[in-house]
Amino acid sequence: MALDAGATAAAHGLRLTAADRPSLDEAAVDYVVRQYPLPGVEIPLDAVVTVWFDFGEGEGGGGAGVREPREPGPRGGGMRRELDEPPEPVVPFTPCP
Repeated sequence: MALDAGATAAAHGLRLTAADRPSLDEAAVDYVVRQYPLPGVEIPLDAVVTVWFDFGEGEGGGGAGVREPREPGPRGGGMRRELDEPPEPVVPFTPCP
């Protein structure tokens, strides 16, 4: 939670900032879902760690994340052909009971 993350950062001589909130006070009970630098990376004292929180109820669907635009799929057009009918089965099909 944001309160725990802030206390942990302060105990290690770091500063915490929220990328998706105007202030950490507004995220007091939200859960941290991502951070930069990544956990375990050595950073100097008084460095800033940026955290992102899961959205709460009514704030965007529970942390769907950032959406990036996708390029359109393949273009239509060109020649199309009708596929041949499949061959008759060699062994008659009997469904399982």
